[in-house]
Amino acid sequence: MEKKQKILIIDDEPDFVEALTRTLEAKSFQVMSTSNRELAMEMMKADPDLVVLGTLTPAGQAFSLYRWLEEHQKYKDIPLLVIDARYEERPIKGWRRFEGLQLGEVGGFVSKPIEPAALVPQIKSLLEVVTKRIRVLVIDDHTMVRTGICSVLALQKDIEVVGEAANGQEAFDKALRLLPNVALMDIVMPVMSGIEATKLISKECPETKVLILTQYDEEENMIVAKQSGAYGFIPKKAASSELITGIRYVAQGKYYPSSFAELVVR
Repeated sequence: MEKKQKILIIDDEPDFVEALTRTLEAKSFQVMSTSNRELAMEMMKADPDLVVLGTLTPAGQAFSLYRWLEEHQKYKDIPLLVIDARYEERPIKGWRRFEGLQLGEVGGFVSKPIEPAALVPQIKSLLEVVTKRIRVLVIDDHTMVRTGICSVLALQKDIEVVGEAANGQEAFDKALRLLPNVALMDIVMPVMSGIEATKLISKECPETKVLILTQYDEEENMIVAKQSGAYGFIPKKAASSELITGIRYVAQGKYYPSSFAELVVR
């Protein structure tokens, strides 16, 4: 039996919450709800798949909760649908202008009054984006390094390790067969180097974006990697903080990090 996706509704209008809850449960979602900021923070421990952040009194409560979610290491990537108050109620519990200007990337922003049924397509669309998994091929000639990387990636809902390779030739062969979204590539390996493998993968498997992960982080290696077709370059010493972000960037066809992107311009 397929596991139901969980949605947390945070809103202080009981009629709206009840109607939205019924609508979502009819679509086979599991729904939790609260009108309390502190309780909402506690309920996030249940790991909802999406948060509907509606109206809270007094004004500023919803924005405060948004900032907490945005800055939380565990919850910042959970899709968020923000629902503002009705125009006449915004001074009491809506988003104030300066708060709206600080609103970063959220899944959606709508205003009341709105029919719960009208929110369902947007909610489904947001969930489809986050549940689409990035297929990653991990390439390194050290077994323990590959194991460690795979363990970290396994904790991410949107990333799936589809294979491992111990050298460049094996990486190229598996890229042709597995068609990963991202090839996480070491540089110095036996049989075939990561740079040579990057050239082949970029030519023969253009849908696979190569992200270099190496201890050889000199600028000349960055330049050679870019010339070979890589989309990203991360030193192993920075992997703990940048690896997941780098994978998500290059999976979208974006260069990572900014210093590597600038090499494209020069």
